Amino acid sequence: MSNGNVRHVLGLSGGRDSAALAVYMRQQYPELEIEYFFTDTGEELPEVYEYLVKLEGFLGKPILRLNPDHTFDFWMKKHNDFLPSPQARWCTINMKLKPFEAWVRPMLETGDKVFSYVAIRSDEEYREGYNSKNDNLIVKLPFKEAGIDKQSVIDILDNAGLGLPDYYKWRSRSGCTFCFFQQKIEWVRLKEHHPKAFENAMKLEKHAIDGGSPFTWCQGESLAELIKPERVVQIETDHEKRLARMRANIQKNPLRENEPIDIDDLYGQSKMCLACHK
Repeated sequence: MSNGNVRHVLGLSGGRDSAALAVYMRQQYPELEIEYFFTDTGEELPEVYEYLVKLEGFLGKPILRLNPDHTFDFWMKKHNDFLPSPQARWCTINMKLKPFEAWVRPMLETGDKVFSYVAIRSDEEYREGYNSKNDNLIVKLPFKEAGIDKQSVIDILDNAGLGLPDYYKWRSRSGCTFCFFQQKIEWVRLKEHHPKAFENAMKLEKHAIDGGSPFTWCQGESLAELIKPERVVQIETDHEKRLARMRANIQKNPLRENEPIDIDDLYGQSKMCLACHK
């Protein structure tokens, strides 16, 4: 027997796009009682937690923290001490998607219709935020429908007085400190900004390699190799060359002079996990 309730939920990653979507929905659809949530792996950047507090202040309501049942170390042991990778994203499944499913399941079991709002922009190719097998869980893409692109997202956050999360000064994705989708320049910067988090990532990687894991955090080299001084210089030099080439090739638009260049723009879009990155 359905009770006919309608629920509206919006997942926040600590990233730019989902934060802007929360602001947009609050401003454009104030009549909707939206439940905002953040799935906390316990391994997020400190800047992510700081930004969520700022966002709560703007929204005027708390952001629900969903926690996985177990730690990253627990799930790594369950996966034979292998690191997660783009080919085996067990971290996203166990620490992001399953906690969301556990939270939303009682709503669906009582017959509620749940609208889930996902921050895929109009300038991005379509990607499902979450593939639901339940007809009562409906994914909505407000930015796609409204034609909102990256610069519009930045404008939304600036106009709300929030700006970008601080980590955008050195990294262009949210998620765990040791996200395997990071580019090598982002690993170099992680060591600069959060050396303890980098050391923890190195320990996890060494443990995995010693246990026979076929994966390292970065394709083709370990973090121990990556942080050798000559390798750091090479990575930084390559990054600056890429940045200079892209800036030289960008057609100048006086209306969008401040549009930042993301890491993904430089190195090519990766198939990042939307639950972590957006």
